[in-house]
Amino acid sequence: MTTRLETLYKARPKNRLVRASVYTLSFLTLVTWSSGTIMPGDLFTSRRLENLERFLTSDIIPYPIRESGFEWGVLWTWMSELFLDRGLDAALATLAISVLAIVLAMLLSWLFAPLAAGNLATRRPFDATPGNDTVLWRALRFTVRAVMILLRSIPEYVLAFLLLAVLGPNHAWPAVLALALHNSGILGRLGAETIENLEPAPLRTLTALGAPRRSVLVAGVFPIALGRYLLYFFYRFETCIREATVLGMLGVVSLGFYISDARGKMFYDEMLFLILLGAGIVLLSDLLSATARRYLRAAS
Repeated sequence: MTTRLETLYKARPKNRLVRASVYTLSFLTLVTWSSGTIMPGDLFTSRRLENLERFLTSDIIPYPIRESGFEWGVLWTWMSELFLDRGLDAALATLAISVLAIVLAMLLSWLFAPLAAGNLATRRPFDATPGNDTVLWRALRFTVRAVMILLRSIPEYVLAFLLLAVLGPNHAWPAVLALALHNSGILGRLGAETIENLEPAPLRTLTALGAPRRSVLVAGVFPIALGRYLLYFFYRFETCIREATVLGMLGVVSLGFYISDARGKMFYDEMLFLILLGAGIVLLSDLLSATARRYLRAAS
């Protein structure tokens, strides 16, 4: 038995790329730790341990029960007042930013995806005959793909920071446009790959029958690709909600704005409550997204 196990172990499939990746990551980790830039001991100094103890035992305990002791009624009153005073408006603003951003991203990606798909953005869609892919169409696909790469390579936080300088603070549009532009690059790329992976036979038939490009796109590509595209759409919607919370720290009135404000005032109990509220919104959006994606997979 031992000999057989050794034989099976030696005959197991070997992936050189996986091994090289593991060795490279291990080497880079050792270099990072040995360079002195990041030292594990810095995390456990006596001062930091004292700060952690104070934070866990005092700072995050709600102020009304910090001295008098735990009481459900007092805690509930404090949470209700904080939720109605800040949390509700901030949560609704976060949701509004996320919904508007993902809808704009979806509309932009519907423009990008057909122009970036190698089997649709050609002289004759879904025609594999030689000479169908001209220089003009290749240039168009390259340009659209380059724009999508640029949009998704710039983080939402940086885009929002730049848009704040252009549009000004105290409104939600910098966050909305930053999320929409970044996610349009991602959804456009995923949409183009979805189109390129479609079964070509029925779409090629439409082209052979003389259907124009617009009809092939609307009547053929869109209905077939919609289910897979919506999976990506709901996944990115989850990300928009998380990022909308973070972008509030730039001054946009969302949960992140009030979290940053509480942190600046050292009201760590209120900060923790708002963070948990944001986590609850993300959890609900994840459940909604997972349900929608499960339904779409079952339908397809």
